[in-house]
Amino acid sequence: MDKYQVLGLNITYYRKLRGFTQAQLAEKLFITRHHLSRIESPNADKSFSIAVIFDIADALEVDVAMLFDKRTQTKS
Repeated sequence: MDKYQVLGLNITYYRKLRGFTQAQLAEKLFITRHHLSRIESPNADKSFSIAVIFDIADALEVDVAMLFDKRTQTKS
């Protein structure tokens, strides 16, 4: 599994675990739902900043390293 797929799937996993819709999380991050959807999508064009990834981790109350952890996939 590629690193972008892992990142997107983990963001989706933790977002759902926290009870957020894409729209709710995007609003909290001050980005569009479409932008968040592109980040979560395993095969979309990947143009986003590391600052957004840190903001996502903060909003989801997880360490940023958890968003890159391949082992999270076994929890979903």
